[in-house]
Amino acid sequence: MSHVSTTQRPNSSTPPPRRRRERGKRRWGRIVLLTLLVLVLAAGGTAYWLYSDLDGNIKGVDIDKAIGDNRPEKLPTSGQNILILGSDSRAGANAALDAGHVSGARSDTALVMHIPEGRTKAVAVSIPRDTLVTRPDCTKSDGSTVPSAKRVMFNSIYSQVGPACVVKTVEKISGVRMDHYVEIDFAGFKGLVDAIGGVTVNVPQDIHDTSSGLNMTKGPHRLNGTQALQFVRTRHGFGDGSDLGRISLQQQFMLDLLSEIKKQDLLGSPTKSYKIADKLTSALTTDSDLASLTKLAEFGRSLNGVDPSTMETIMMPVQYDKVDPNRVVAAEPQASELWKAIRSDSPIPESAKKSPATGGSS
Repeated sequence: MSHVSTTQRPNSSTPPPRRRRERGKRRWGRIVLLTLLVLVLAAGGTAYWLYSDLDGNIKGVDIDKAIGDNRPEKLPTSGQNILILGSDSRAGANAALDAGHVSGARSDTALVMHIPEGRTKAVAVSIPRDTLVTRPDCTKSDGSTVPSAKRVMFNSIYSQVGPACVVKTVEKISGVRMDHYVEIDFAGFKGLVDAIGGVTVNVPQDIHDTSSGLNMTKGPHRLNGTQALQFVRTRHGFGDGSDLGRISLQQQFMLDLLSEIKKQDLLGSPTKSYKIADKLTSALTTDSDLASLTKLAEFGRSLNGVDPSTMETIMMPVQYDKVDPNRVVAAEPQASELWKAIRSDSPIPESAKKSPATGGSS
């Protein structure tokens, strides 16, 4: 998962379409990789129940208690909606993974994964981190309340109020009830790669990134967790230095990671599954209904029919804000059409897949 600084883009004219498309493609690299990690964890759930000593690794958030009853109704079908956050917290194990030394914690990636009734496919909807939203009134973990506020950057809600408020905000802007919440941070990514003994990638060209310290020659390389994190985050030392180059590396690494898992039959080996579970659960925060290996196993079994390769990926349609071109807002009526389809467990209409901020395609 790559980190993007929260520093505002320079106040200038609206960025050219090419750069907008590159930012969108970069987001998809993070989103697909994050979703892959969650599905790998879920797919191995049938074995995890054996390791009850790992239960204590998982951190739980009581979303229902924090939000209260003021929530959208649950789907009338058996469909499920999961809010997945990629956290870029710089606390604990993550502190050593950040070359930028940025303090605090943010939800670097936000993804609503909708699994329709029947659970044989999934739709992944990303919410751009710099979207301006109306944050509802929320209760923090210490019991204090935070009043509602307009024009709040979506990315800031996690650090200012906490994960429960992110869930409540997503529910308010979408009208979709989140059945579950899953958060994974940088340390989880690094730990997964280290747990499987590394991943071999074929580097397409020499990489010399003075920002991250990554130096690699063209050809095959076996990457450990730290190197893999540098690899998917590098930008300055690859290609033309744009985010378009970074997304190609992220997509390549995702495929190489899948190949490694398949080659080692990791999910068929209790010992190797334990190593993966130990690393991932240590970096995992879920809603209280999933905060145990037994519950994760049950949920994992319900997802066995979902094929990640058939997942439809969509960005919430956005347009650049008229007051601040450095921010985006939901584009209407496209965004409403998208969320309506999710609520009704219906196919996403083509019109809801078009985002003005990316030149039409989301």
